Amino acid sequence: MGNKLFDDIHSGLEQKRDNLYHWLEATPEQKQEVQLGSADEATVEQHLHVIDDSLGKIEEGTFGICEICHEPVDSELLQMDYTATVCLGHFTDEQLRQLETELELSQVVQRALLPQQVPAIDGLNIAAFSRPAQIVSGDYFDFVDFKDGAHGFVVADVSGHGVSAGMLMTSLQMAFHTLVPDATSPLDVLERINRVYLHNINFTTFVTVFFARFDPGTRVLTYANAGHNSAYVHRAAGKGETWLHPTGPAIGLMEGFNIRAEEVKLEPGDTLLLYTDGVTEAADPGGLEFGEDKLAEVVGQNAGSSVEELIQKILRALRDHTNGIPLIDDVTLVVCKVK
Repeated sequence: MGNKLFDDIHSGLEQKRDNLYHWLEATPEQKQEVQLGSADEATVEQHLHVIDDSLGKIEEGTFGICEICHEPVDSELLQMDYTATVCLGHFTDEQLRQLETELELSQVVQRALLPQQVPAIDGLNIAAFSRPAQIVSGDYFDFVDFKDGAHGFVVADVSGHGVSAGMLMTSLQMAFHTLVPDATSPLDVLERINRVYLHNINFTTFVTVFFARFDPGTRVLTYANAGHNSAYVHRAAGKGETWLHPTGPAIGLMEGFNIRAEEVKLEPGDTLLLYTDGVTEAADPGGLEFGEDKLAEVVGQNAGSSVEELIQKILRALRDHTNGIPLIDDVTLVVCKVK
């Protein structure tokens, strides 16, 4: 374990700290509230304290020393979790089994992007659209089945843009494809991904995620919203609307990850819309954002359209609102209509 590893960790932590400070200073309060879920700013400050503590130990020369034997902690372990303070030789059997699983996941999430396709799901019509603001997108959407055959829908948005954001989205997709087929709950998947990302030196930002499980037999959608935009359900036959608000904080944003699952029953004719903030934050020449209310209005006015037509109607409304100005953020839409 040489100086280069510590230099890499130091550089990664500084970048992560700078990203978090920029988020605190530059992100509007309303958007912060969404990404924090039910938590508050103090939890981010706690995460910053952990980062600063690690940076201080590197500078003091006390970083990466085992609390038990006072020998250097394994380099692979430090890369995965920079807060590690115990050598692998002192782990319990249970801790070693968990670490082995998470090390396998950490390796898997570095691999190439798998192809995406819209699935055929009984009782649903589905369409999706994603367009990057730059060459590489920081948005991600996917469909992955759970262990028991229930269908998973995910839409995510990494903080930032360009190649680094796209690389993180690639790793996130691999994480979902690795974990969901062995899981039965959205919570289990998000909690494990957060554990892998939070203290990993290769991930220097955070990710908002809306992840849901759909059971065609009951038409129940079980979801967890990790600091992401509220998904929208337009009810059929004038029965109103439902917003699926955040149920916890964004992944990798703070120490402690308290997130809950909620359920919503979908009825025939209902429309479920998942999207990223590139849609609602698209601004006109005067700076006025498209917003959730306008998005809901477009969906309501075109409730009788097919899912493919609805996406085109939303995109047309965005172009009209921005007066044709190129969008500055990635745009992703997933529309599901219950048959």
